[in-house]
Amino acid sequence: MDLFPPDPSRNLLPSDGTVNYHGPIFALSEVDHYTTTLLNEVPWQHDEAIIFGKNIVTARKVAWYGDSQFAYTYSGITRHSLPWNETLIRLKDKVEHHCGATFNSCLLNLYEHGDQGMAWHSDDEKSLGRNTAIASVSFGAERRFCFKHKRTAETAEIILEHGSLLVMKGTTQTHWLHSIPKAKRITEPRINLPFRTFVG
Repeated sequence: MDLFPPDPSRNLLPSDGTVNYHGPIFALSEVDHYTTTLLNEVPWQHDEAIIFGKNIVTARKVAWYGDSQFAYTYSGITRHSLPWNETLIRLKDKVEHHCGATFNSCLLNLYEHGDQGMAWHSDDEKSLGRNTAIASVSFGAERRFCFKHKRTAETAEIILEHGSLLVMKGTTQTHWLHSIPKAKRITEPRINLPFRTFVG
């Protein structure tokens, strides 16, 4: 057991936003079960993006779930959400209990190994609302999660543990970029569940 567990009230950012790391919020038996279940039950598909007019298929895989059949457009591609399954409803309830917030959608990400990552970006699409919270759960391989201020280029980062919860809120998406750097030494998959509030 970690003698110095994370303090979820501590802000990881020095200014212009709020990021709280809760650390692992599930028992080890739970996270292993959820990892296996999500890998097998979710209809994973490679993500797509339109970059400089070209349709690009990404290495990572995604799946989008929501309260109703939302139409979500990002990177020039429109996706339609799937209805929640029992596993995701249980996870959402647990996350909402820890956050004190409610969410109506989740864009799941599967990074099959460390050669797959995510470039610098912000989750600031109008359809996600302004200054809403994003609660991100991680299962599987531990990965670095990095932040970079859009104006000052100041940085911050944390290692996301198996079964952990990270909450981004306030003006974080307005002022900060975030990324998952590639790490070739990592051979295990990581599943990321960012629960969000979709406003259309």
